[in-house]
Amino acid sequence: MKNLFDSELKVMELIWENEPVSARDISLIAAERIGWNKNTTYTVIKKLESKGFIKREEPGFICTSVYKREEIQRSEAESLVDKLFGGSKKALFSALIGDEKLTTEEIAELKELIDKKS
Repeated sequence: MKNLFDSELKVMELIWENEPVSARDISLIAAERIGWNKNTTYTVIKKLESKGFIKREEPGFICTSVYKREEIQRSEAESLVDKLFGGSKKALFSALIGDEKLTTEEIAELKELIDKKS
């Protein structure tokens, strides 16, 4: 799966929150939340469609996602781990928690997640 640029991810978030949603409505929401003009939003929508992340249907240029949010999050996370941490999830977690103090509850939740993967 190809990676998303920040602008594309912003539009995907709007689609996930509102789908099925017309391109017109996406542009109105993007104008309100992000401050984009209609042309910028339509350009990003067309890029998402050409990359295969969304599909659109007529009438009304109705957009729906091809991938769930969780699929994109997983793919983007894997890409980040590979690019910045040499594929090491341990290195990623070390960087994430760094000097941060975790609560007993947070530690227990993380242990539970790890135990489920064992």
